[in-house]
Amino acid sequence: MKSNLSVKKQYLSQNKELFGKEIFLELENNSKPLKSVEIDDTWYHALQSEFSKDYWKFLTDTIRGLYKKKIVYPSPKKVFNAFDSTPLDKVKVVIIGQDPYHGHGQAHGLSFSVESDTKIPPSLMNIYKELNSDLNISIPSTGNLQSWADEGVLLLNTILTVEANQANSHKGLGWEKFTKAIIRVVDQELKNVVFMLWGKQAQSFSSMINESNHHILSASHPSPLSAHNGFIGCKHFSKANEYLKKRGKTPINWTI
Repeated sequence: MKSNLSVKKQYLSQNKELFGKEIFLELENNSKPLKSVEIDDTWYHALQSEFSKDYWKFLTDTIRGLYKKKIVYPSPKKVFNAFDSTPLDKVKVVIIGQDPYHGHGQAHGLSFSVESDTKIPPSLMNIYKELNSDLNISIPSTGNLQSWADEGVLLLNTILTVEANQANSHKGLGWEKFTKAIIRVVDQELKNVVFMLWGKQAQSFSSMINESNHHILSASHPSPLSAHNGFIGCKHFSKANEYLKKRGKTPINWTI
């Protein structure tokens, strides 16, 4: 259990980042309008209509309020890390997670990934084991998947924020609608993208993906509770690269 002093330090550090100005930018009377959301330009232009919808306004107000009152992960400037790390026109593979890790120092805006100095979570360890079995890649010593994001792997969580020590605490606030908009944009604006859908929640997006333009790889979730029901042995990493190569794309370097 963390001391009250430790919790207070986290809270103060979080709010020094001025969430409202870094992520949801204030509109000003300016000759050059500011973006309402700080996100890579490729995504911003493709999603601009989302940021004026009622659900987004509610989500914005709610999340801002929660950051002011509680400890929320990831840190404010990492909420859109997946989109800043992997611009829309660079996306080759999409891996859909659930909500961010809810422990201190873990989440940094990329699904399944943790900060470099954090212990590798069990689901990610199973992903590494499958990677090793599939492509004979050594199991990394870090759980930071930034190199995958840089390679063109969109590491997308269904829900982008979570309260400390409370899994799924931001479910139903509106992030799910935003995730659907992301999938819709990738489906409609790109071609020959590999979607890795691990577990039922990720697989619920399959109906939004045009399989004549893209490739879906489905398996059970890599969690220790379900990994042996189809994730272990799925060979998704080699299958993704085979698909990309056949369509003239550079395969993903999965080595971390």
